[in-house]
Amino acid sequence: MKPTTDSTDYIQKLVAEGEHVHQDFKFAISDARKIARSISAFANTEGGRLLVGVKDNGKIAGVRSEEEIYMIEAAATMYCKPPVQVENIIYKVEGKDVLEIRITESTHKPVCAIDEDGKAWAYVRIADENILATPVHLGMWKHNNKEEKIVVAYTEKEKLLLDILNQRGMLTLNQCVKHTRMPRRLVTALLADFIRFDLVEQIFKEHTFYFKLKED
Repeated sequence: MKPTTDSTDYIQKLVAEGEHVHQDFKFAISDARKIARSISAFANTEGGRLLVGVKDNGKIAGVRSEEEIYMIEAAATMYCKPPVQVENIIYKVEGKDVLEIRITESTHKPVCAIDEDGKAWAYVRIADENILATPVHLGMWKHNNKEEKIVVAYTEKEKLLLDILNQRGMLTLNQCVKHTRMPRRLVTALLADFIRFDLVEQIFKEHTFYFKLKED
């Protein structure tokens, strides 16, 4: 961990940005598993930072104890699978300590967070929320981790799914399965390939993932 740094202007500038896809505020750390979800989301998306000791409204509260810092380490190493290397920096702001936790985007996705039952769940960061990754995300990451060249065949199955998306505009995974009458696993794999090849995009709306043809 880097030593305490007096950089009020730096932290206040970050706080002024508010919470977004690359930044989250934490008033306090009381559960390492919950923090693991945030680490998972940032690592699976584009990376980001946690500011601990900052309330949701941006008010500086300060880190309350060293135990919170140890819980961060536990979240990254014990409750993230695979373990994640994070960078912790303490800043002195308004006479209080604010902890910045920097998380880089992982090159080996998914990074999962382990819950109370020992189950591993992957998250993604969308706007200012940590959202549970879909089977399509998992399919994309699975292929991205492979080194062999992937080629999408244009069979009747691919054509059917693309035609339905073209006709319907925007559909959930369940709706894609329903309209194509194809196995869920196959539709998931096809959507993952279409996204990787820039044919389809995922849209998160009203806490639901939708899929639509990508516009030229």
